[in-house]
Formats: sequence, C-alpha cells, structure tokens
Amino acid sequence: MSGKRTAKISRKTNETSVSVALNIDGGNIDISTGIGFFDHMLTALAVHSGFGLTIKTKGDLEVDGHHTVEDTAIVLGKALKEALGDKTLINRFGFSSIPMDEALAFASVDISGREYLVFNANFNEAKIGKFDSCLVEEFMRAFAFNAGLTLHINVLYGKNSHHIAEACFKALAHALRQATGLQENGK
Repeated sequence: MSGKRTAKISRKTNETSVSVALNIDGGNIDISTGIGFFDHMLTALAVHSGFGLTIKTKGDLEVDGHHTVEDTAIVLGKALKEALGDKTLINRFGFSSIPMDEALAFASVDISGREYLVFNANFNEAKIGKFDSCLVEEFMRAFAFNAGLTLHINVLYGKNSHHIAEACFKALAHALRQATGLQENGK
C-alpha cells in the first residue's frame, strides 16, 4: 500500500458542524463533541484501534445528543473509507471480544464495501451521564454505513450500561485495528 492512510473531512448541517482528521497508523488524539461520555467512547475507540484521531463537533445539544452522535459517526465513517483508499493489502476482516467487568461484547468487521449492521445489546439505563444509551446503536449504524463496513456487535451479557457501551466501542476498536492492519507482505 502506498501513501499515508489519512483523511480530513468536514460536514456542516443545520444541526451540527463536524470535522474529523484520521490517521489509521497512529498519532495524536483530541476529541471534543460536547458530550462527555461520547468523548470518552471516541477516545477509547482511537486508543484501542491505534488510530490518530481529532474530532471537533458542535451540535444542537439543547435538543438532545442524537444529531451530534449520528453526524460525528457519519463523518468518521467517511474519513475511514477515504483513508483506506482502494483497501489494497489490508487484512479486511477483524474480530474482538472485550470484557468490561460484568459485560462481554463481541465485534466482527468486514471492510467489504457492503454496508450492514447487526446490533444486539440491551441497556438497563436510558442514560449514561448525559448520553442516551440508544445512541450507541445509532453511532454504530451511521459509522458502518458511511465507512462501507459489515459490522456485527453482540453483547452476550452485562448489567451496567456504561460497561456495555464501553465494551462495544472497545470491541469495535480492536476489530478495526485487525481489519485495517496490513497483510504481512504489505508495506
């Protein structure tokens, strides 16, 4: 694979303004969305995937977090797709299981260009801080569809919604690290 695996993408709508800079091969991490728990999850995603990631999102949080989360996922997905280019020499598939205390999540990724999401998780609390638990699935859908991924996330069990969500994001991160990695004969 030649060249840097990076992308910078911005998107502005009536509800949000999002800019993402992504380096698949590492770098600084700087996340600011206005939603503390979401920042925590995106930081975990960057750290555990090994990605360099800067995200700056301003959204209509006076309404709720939906547009902020979904639009951030859209731009991040587009950035990943652009950074991968023609996907030459990537592993393509990735899988991870992550335990977070009492919760256990599995993620499987195929960087296939065929967008699909299977998401099986139940959250016991409607909110994690100021973050609506249902937005985990919305993030995963928007991210997968804009990145061109087939993504399966399955939570086998868990009680604490924070642990369940964090296990989902970290499982995705480790699966992405594997899938975006270069094959042994890659450069």
